[in-house]
Amino acid sequence: MFLGHLAVGFAAKRVTPRVSLAMLVLAAQWADTLWPVFLALGVEQVRIDPGNTAMTPLDFVSYPYSHSLVMLVVWGVVVGVLYRAIAGGRRTVWVLATLVVSHWVLDYITHRPDMPLYPGGPKYGLELWRSIPATVVVESLMFAAGVWIYVKSTRPRDGIGRWALVALLAILVVAYAANILAGAPPSVTGLWIGALAGAAVLIALAWWTDAHRESI
Repeated sequence: MFLGHLAVGFAAKRVTPRVSLAMLVLAAQWADTLWPVFLALGVEQVRIDPGNTAMTPLDFVSYPYSHSLVMLVVWGVVVGVLYRAIAGGRRTVWVLATLVVSHWVLDYITHRPDMPLYPGGPKYGLELWRSIPATVVVESLMFAAGVWIYVKSTRPRDGIGRWALVALLAILVVAYAANILAGAPPSVTGLWIGALAGAAVLIALAWWTDAHRESI
């Protein structure tokens, strides 16, 4: 899931108006931000396997430290506590932690049974990715709802705040479509490099957009 993760990040702006959209999106995508780092380090493994599911050519062989439920609970607490230590706000600890953990729940819905409860533990998944139409409908509805909540919770400070949001949403939708239509990545190395670059661009655009908007 991609747009679905971003949806909960956008929606969380309503309950934590002082937290940048960039931080909310990063928390929601924390697992997928750690994952390419662990791939690069050889700590976790993925196999390029076209046809593995209708939605992705990837076989997630092992990712217990970035994607298991227990580790995401740990990561969620770490992210929340560190953010509070830097920026303050008691509620942000729980919101950011919940966003981090939400990644497992949404991936559990979409993935094959490859989502571990804990490192070395049993794996689960409801396999929504078996159907492209069903996945697109679910993610699109979630994304639309999340963006609607964000728009209703903020307003542009200037023209940048208005058009940067339009640009951000357009880029995300195009990236989502491209991910579905594109073929398998050329290599695992290319995969993790692209994932890290994409995460950096997403966070930068989310920060820029949100910096030119204010909470209502």
